[in-house]
Amino acid sequence: MSDDADLNLHYPGRWAVESPDRPAVVMAETGETVTFAELDAEANRISRVLHGLGIGPGDHVAFCLENRIEFLALAWGAHYAGCYYTAISSRLTADEIAYIVDDCGARAFVTSPYKADDVAEIAAATPNVEARFSIGGPIEDHACFEDAVATQSADPLPDRTEGQDMLYSSGTTGRPKGVKSPLSGAPLGQADSIAAMAEALFGATPGSVYLSPAPLYHAAPLRFCLGAHRLGCTVVVMERFDAEGALAAIQNHGATWSQWVPTMFVRMLKLPDEVRAAYDLSTLGSAIHAAAPCPVDVKHRMIEWWGPVLHEYYAGTEGNGLTYTNSVDWLAHPGTVGKALLGEVLILDDDGNEVPTGQEGGVYFRGNSDFEYHNDPEKTADAKLRPDTSTLGDVGRLDEDGYLFLTDRKAYMIISGGVNIYPQEAENILTMHPAVFDVAVIGVPNEDFGEEVKAVVQPVDPAAAGPELAAELVAFCRSQLADVKCPRSVDFRDELPRHPTGKLYKRLLKDEYWAGHQSRI
Repeated sequence: MSDDADLNLHYPGRWAVESPDRPAVVMAETGETVTFAELDAEANRISRVLHGLGIGPGDHVAFCLENRIEFLALAWGAHYAGCYYTAISSRLTADEIAYIVDDCGARAFVTSPYKADDVAEIAAATPNVEARFSIGGPIEDHACFEDAVATQSADPLPDRTEGQDMLYSSGTTGRPKGVKSPLSGAPLGQADSIAAMAEALFGATPGSVYLSPAPLYHAAPLRFCLGAHRLGCTVVVMERFDAEGALAAIQNHGATWSQWVPTMFVRMLKLPDEVRAAYDLSTLGSAIHAAAPCPVDVKHRMIEWWGPVLHEYYAGTEGNGLTYTNSVDWLAHPGTVGKALLGEVLILDDDGNEVPTGQEGGVYFRGNSDFEYHNDPEKTADAKLRPDTSTLGDVGRLDEDGYLFLTDRKAYMIISGGVNIYPQEAENILTMHPAVFDVAVIGVPNEDFGEEVKAVVQPVDPAAAGPELAAELVAFCRSQLADVKCPRSVDFRDELPRHPTGKLYKRLLKDEYWAGHQSRI
């Protein structure tokens, strides 16, 4: 077990000594709980399982799990062992899982019966995996992870160093790529940037309660949960997001800080007024959001409802920079994603030259650019203008006060008749129409103009889909936005291909409409 020498460090072992009975992980629906003493002991045992397989610092572990009580202990176990670890979306297909497991070079792979049908197909495509485990029940050709862990000592491995996640982009523009940063080699327990930010900006302290409503395999939820543990916070994990269930979780568990994506705000705002008013949210001091642009009207309404507790940041899995804004600064600069907190923000034209203040261009960070896209030097090179200057591929502008405003991802810009159109503007308007449950605005082929603007809508009431609602939505958009930026047509779908973290797979939609064409622009 951890000893007194760990008391000045930032990882679960410190809190296993100081506050052994404090809950470290609580499942929101079931109340299933793991204390810090139990979490640290389990992570130590898992690190020893890996060590016994000859897997240590610099080696790779992958796991594909739904949100479950064992998830964070597994991540910490790999971290304690000094490994790279890749959390894989439990929504992926067998082919997609096999690609990531093989591409990342995983020597050990852990999954659960939730993915039994998919992982049964990947063995042949992942020949470098030396050990396969299942948590929570048997899977053919997978060893029982609980049995392997139970045989190990809870004593820490000697000379432990910090592990590192290597997470994959969500694949909105092609095969996902692993974002790899070098291992620090620092002794286990060093404070990281997430923990420092949570402490300085979000009021996180030992004993605070962090609510995680998103899938844990995604970069921000995983990193924020581990950062919360470094600070001695209790992490409440929702098994899956549900709008009313999220309000219940805040009330029932006394959540003090949390992280969201804008689609979650939209779902909660669309709850009946009496449902929203039924829950006591007074404990929530900080609500952080990121991962996708938040429509201005949505954020105004959230601040009116929850108070000035919203915090927004813009960053990527790459860790190359970060902007941040609180509610007060956002209200003074509506629509901003904040000012640079890590790295310097540059707005550059296609030739790499800075553009005048207020003018749109590619968003770049100057500062930490030591990441690489695993096994893809071309993509790495494309993201880096210079060794210290890199981009996430977004378009935006800076105002006179240095606040960043995102326009769109460059890959989704629509060029119609020579006019650049950023679909996020129309999406921000349409998403607030009461008949719209979800929406994507994309460019589709037009013989005269190259592309035209189309909205693909998931209606609240599927029976309402039809020409009358389509005309209403186009008129609604045109009442607030220039005609050229609004959809010329609307298609309806039962569901849009949206990642559980809130990111929309626009590539899948565009591929449908551009089938048979040599390009998608």
